[in-house]
Parts: sequence; C-alpha cells; structure tokens
Amino acid sequence: MTEHNAAGSRWTDLERPPLNTPALRRGLIVPGRLWTSLDVVTATGSTNSDLAARADELPEGTVLVAEEQTRGRGRMDRKWSAPARSGLFLSVLLRPGPEVPVERWGWLPLLTGVAVATAVARAAGVDTALKWPNDLLVTVGGEERKAGGILAERASDDAVVVGIGLNVSLTESELPVPGAGSLALANAVSVDRDPLLRAVLRGVEHWYGAWRDAAGDPAASGLQEAYAAGCATLGRPVRAELPGERQLVGDAVAIDGDGRLVIATEGGGQEAVGAGDVVHLRAA
Repeated sequence: MTEHNAAGSRWTDLERPPLNTPALRRGLIVPGRLWTSLDVVTATGSTNSDLAARADELPEGTVLVAEEQTRGRGRMDRKWSAPARSGLFLSVLLRPGPEVPVERWGWLPLLTGVAVATAVARAAGVDTALKWPNDLLVTVGGEERKAGGILAERASDDAVVVGIGLNVSLTESELPVPGAGSLALANAVSVDRDPLLRAVLRGVEHWYGAWRDAAGDPAASGLQEAYAAGCATLGRPVRAELPGERQLVGDAVAIDGDGRLVIATEGGGQEAVGAGDVVHLRAA
C-alpha cells in the first residue's frame, strides 16, 4: 500500500484529484478527540480487512481511506467496485468500551448511516434516505438508487471496524450494477471529496460520542429518533428475505431499541427483523 503524495503526478484525471492527506489530518486529528490517525492509500483490497487484521495493535480512532478498493465488499460478501478516486472508501476502528453493552453494538452501522446521510446533505447538497439496515439512497430521475453502504464487523473482543463506501462522481456508464447511483447523478452541488470526508468523519464522531456517553442507549442519545426520521423503509410495504430462505411481507412500522426493523404482517402480528435483506415494495 502506498500513501498518496498530493504533490505527485500519479493521477491524470483532473476531474478526480486525490484526497489531500495533510489537510485532512490537520482538520481531523485533534488531541483528545476521537480520530487518532488518518492514512490514505492508493489502492488496497479492502480497508475493512486491513484494519481488522491489525485491530489488536491499533488505537481507537484509526482511519484508513483507499482511493481504490479492488476487493471491496458489502453485507453478505457482495462485491463493491468503483473507479479510482470516484468515491469515498474508508474504514474506522472503534472500541466502544465496557460502558456500552455488547448487545448495543449493533447500532454502530445505523449510527454511521445517520452520520453519512447528514454529511452528504450538508457537504454535497443531496437529499438522502436510509434503507434499513445499512444503505444510503439518493434520487436519480425520480427513482430511488443506492449510492452508499456501510459494513460493521467485529474485529476483536473489544473492537469494531466500520466500513463506508460512497459513490461520489460515478457516471451512469461506470455504475457497478443496474439501479446503483452516485451523488453526481443525484445533482450534487459539489463532488469535492475532501470536505465530504471531513463531514462524514465529524458526523461519526458526533453521533458515536453521544451514543457512548449514553452507554449505547439509542433513545437517550437521540440516535433511534434520528435514524427513524431519515429511514425510507419505515411506513412502506416491504419484503424481508431472512436466513433459511424465509420471507416476511408486511409494513415496516418501527425501529426497535435493538436496531431491528419491526414489520406488521397481514395477520395483525408484528415481527422484529435483525438480519436479512429488505426489498421496498410498491404500495398496492
């Protein structure tokens, strides 16, 4: 892995300049705050895998950003690919500590989703929505499209690596799969990745601090309310594709205290879903 040198000329696409590592460090690495180091590498397989492999030796607040990921992945080992410098591909190492019960760590990807959605609205001027549990949606031509995703993985007994992938400047022809989107396609007012990355990391720091100060309580920290307010899944019919090839169809009505999606079924019952794929259905 090779760190970018902003003065170097290893990039030729003037529309996609490299991230300014020294400036990012100056703005984000502050003594006594969450972020303790920030490295930008030219390319790597997976930033999540890189941090997880070194979790025992790294301090909380380590940030690893890749200008390109060759083996990026999402939930259920789905592949995530994009051209170099066309998005934000990063992972952060968090240690919630003994004050946050492990059963509340499941809120970390939802917390990160709130932070990323807020950052995108602020820095890129794009209205976003969250699809439970970890997708960031934008609107392109009146259609909901996935522009980002989050993957949280337990890295050790006391550490979690949270990965963020966000399509920023991808064109229609560069999208990895049909139905994907990017901030540029959603008419972003800016696709400058430097302020966007700063906004994302400051947002994660804010929500993580509030959540940890509340011992991981999603209600007391305001996280549960914030996530529900930005979640496009709530209030619409959905199909949850669950482990064991089981499906559950109904209306998404709430996010419970464990971060699970509560689905009201036709028979009048409710079921909380903690894992699985959710498909947004068109209203009858």
